[in-house]
Amino acid sequence: MPPPTGAAGLSRRPSAETQVREWFAAHRRGWQREKGAHWAVTRGGGSVLGRIALRGFGFDDGVADVAYGVVPGARGTGVASGALTVLTTWALREIGFHRLELDHSTRNAASCGVATKCGYLLEGTKRSAAVHDDGRHDMHLHARVRDEGPVRAVMDGSLTGLTA
Repeated sequence: MPPPTGAAGLSRRPSAETQVREWFAAHRRGWQREKGAHWAVTRGGGSVLGRIALRGFGFDDGVADVAYGVVPGARGTGVASGALTVLTTWALREIGFHRLELDHSTRNAASCGVATKCGYLLEGTKRSAAVHDDGRHDMHLHARVRDEGPVRAVMDGSLTGLTA
């Protein structure tokens, strides 16, 4: 039996290079349609340490969703919080979003720590809201609102555009 799939009909973990290439093509289409943006996260333009995304653009309400992931060897080094800080600052100050939402599995304490560290307040739990490789997960919902003060810089990171 194939692994469970997420809302977009894709496994959250790639099974082949062709699948990753399909994801990049979908990301490019999302950018062209002003629906979302995805970046590779690097340090100093070197190897890819993870990814971060701003998606589900709701320009009328000023709301978007944030998602991120970090390769195992870079976890716990500030990569996710650094990328989230850069993206949050840009999305709230430069693009003008009013609210950014972020959700993660309740089983992922590290991601909860990243969200909290970057000023995303925990608003609640969405029960059985996402499918992961090991089945359904409850998801914490965090949000950051523009008027909640400055975004604290966590690290000097760089974002490399996937659509360039």
